[in-house]
Amino acid sequence: MAFEQSPLPYDFNALESHGMKAETFEYHYGKHHKAYVDNLNKLVAGTELDDKSLEEVIKISFKDSSKAGIFNNAAQVWNHTFFWNSLAPSGGGSPSGTLAKQIDASFGSFDKFKEEFTAAATTQFGSGWAWLIDDGGTLKVTKTPNAENPLAHGQKALLTLDVWEHAYYIDFRNARPAFIKNYLDNLVNWDFAAENLAAY
Repeated sequence: MAFEQSPLPYDFNALESHGMKAETFEYHYGKHHKAYVDNLNKLVAGTELDDKSLEEVIKISFKDSSKAGIFNNAAQVWNHTFFWNSLAPSGGGSPSGTLAKQIDASFGSFDKFKEEFTAAATTQFGSGWAWLIDDGGTLKVTKTPNAENPLAHGQKALLTLDVWEHAYYIDFRNARPAFIKNYLDNLVNWDFAAENLAAY
């Protein structure tokens, strides 16, 4: 079973008015993400993993150090698909409904959530991810290095931000804090987060 790259949920130029150029998606989605899909298919072909779901491949390979290459590519396929859906042309602002109530209950306020998320995304050294997760009914902010993700740890992801340098260098050069602020102010897809929360 060959893995396929999920379609981008908007046009390459859909976020240009909010600071992310089509060129970013041409490289990040069109080259980086595609390469992970292609590499994963090569690595699992003819193995006991080639009939597993992407989520199963991630969980199995994370626990087996001999499958580190498979994990890195499988997790990056999943992470990137999740990231594209964490962005929206009409995103940003603040959440509503049940999600807003749970953020207030878990962090004290929406502003406190933004502080924690910004800190996690800023302080992830080198490549990695910042996440909003549901951990047993309590929402938490976490960060992971390289390809690692909450799924590998049995946690439930609601949102993510890619802080690998290639995610923001075309648009923000080396200014990761500006990229993080733009995400929270203009791009974060609260509807996607609410759907993930309701699905668990």
